[in-house]
Amino acid sequence: MNINSILFILTLGSLMAAVDTTIVLLALPTITSSLHTDLLSSIWVLLAYMIVISVLSTQAGRIGDLFGKGKIYNLGFVIFTAASALCGISTNIDMLIIFRIIQAIGGAMLVANSSSIVADVFPPDRRGKAYGITSLGWNIGALVGIVLGGVLTTFLGWQYIFYINVPIGIAAVILGIMNIKDINKINTKLDIPGAILLGISLGLISLSLMFIAASGISTDSVIELILGIVLIPFFLLNEIRSKYPIINLKVFKIRLLTYSILANFLQAIGGLSLSFLLIMYLQGVRGLSPLDSSLLLTPGYVIASILAPFMGKVADRGKPGVVAGIGLIFIFITLILYFFLLTPITDYYLIVGISAITGIGSAMFWPSNSTAIMFYAPKEYYGSVSGLSRTLGNIGTILSYVLSIVVATLSIPRNIAFEIFIGTTTLNGDVSATFVNGLHFAFLISSIIIVVAMIFSFMSGKTKESVTK
Repeated sequence: MNINSILFILTLGSLMAAVDTTIVLLALPTITSSLHTDLLSSIWVLLAYMIVISVLSTQAGRIGDLFGKGKIYNLGFVIFTAASALCGISTNIDMLIIFRIIQAIGGAMLVANSSSIVADVFPPDRRGKAYGITSLGWNIGALVGIVLGGVLTTFLGWQYIFYINVPIGIAAVILGIMNIKDINKINTKLDIPGAILLGISLGLISLSLMFIAASGISTDSVIELILGIVLIPFFLLNEIRSKYPIINLKVFKIRLLTYSILANFLQAIGGLSLSFLLIMYLQGVRGLSPLDSSLLLTPGYVIASILAPFMGKVADRGKPGVVAGIGLIFIFITLILYFFLLTPITDYYLIVGISAITGIGSAMFWPSNSTAIMFYAPKEYYGSVSGLSRTLGNIGTILSYVLSIVVATLSIPRNIAFEIFIGTTTLNGDVSATFVNGLHFAFLISSIIIVVAMIFSFMSGKTKESVTK
């Protein structure tokens, strides 16, 4: 078993998942036109993927614990690759959304088991660097997705944003089968009732939040949200009684693990909303195309890509929660700077400079937080803890998206907010200024969320050597 090959495959998986998010966002206007549909329908190509990954990540992680993380990870790559090809041959929006759901099932199997495979293969004092390298895949993937999305959609057609996954996925599957083997496989059973309760609960919560973002608050969306929340106590009761729980609630008695997971969840809400809000500003207020808007933020991605492996090595020396907390300080600084300095005529160089600060914060937070979570997690629950972390991170991403859209619709109609989001319209005059004021409010909310995440991260900053597993 070659650990460098394993790390390469995991990084490739992270890269593909990141590419597939940004590349689809840029292609939505073309997809809407080509498939003769409307914007509110085509945006579900993006949202359905987010929901399914959020719902399935915890279960996919636990399945990895039971049947082998390597086996489930490789199967996830097979499903992801096959579904990518099917997305490319879709002839209507319903087909595309269905195949995106299948693609997300494979994606959940990938992201839920990636961190736990690193924890299985690498000793604790080398995991930070490994997580830094896999973070490199996320940052490069986001950047590559931006460039490829514009090039492929313009010169070849939107179908090729999915076809590009196929040869890479086939190579990754072959390499994965050759190199990623099952380690720490648990001889137990899957908690079927728990999986069903958790899946329905997360599905209802995620779907209701998306409908609130898409159509505003309605009776149906409120009922779905309440039902999803009501099912959570039943799920927890099932986990207490289950002999083979998906999530052993005893892991939350490990306070340092709980703090790290909460920091990850809150960072996803406050930190990722920063990207959504800034893209909406650049497209809606400044009139830039999705490609130009994204390219303006590339310095942040580049800096994060360069620094992440080094910051991971710093986390390996001890106190990963402290390193992650310092990273959150940088993200907090960027939110405050945007709160005070962003206007309808802010110099682009200033935006580039602030995005570079964001890159430093991201490079410090992600590998360090992953190191802390997997260090404190019991070995027999690596998969489920990794999946739970990804589930909460994905729910946080959905919440950040909802926050961005809701804030936007305080000052402009909802359909215009969606057109801004995908870069097909621009605001003018007083409406533009009002919209920027709304963004200031969102930056303030996000900064408060990041402060709470920062507190949890520093609380988890106990020296690794002083913790016994």
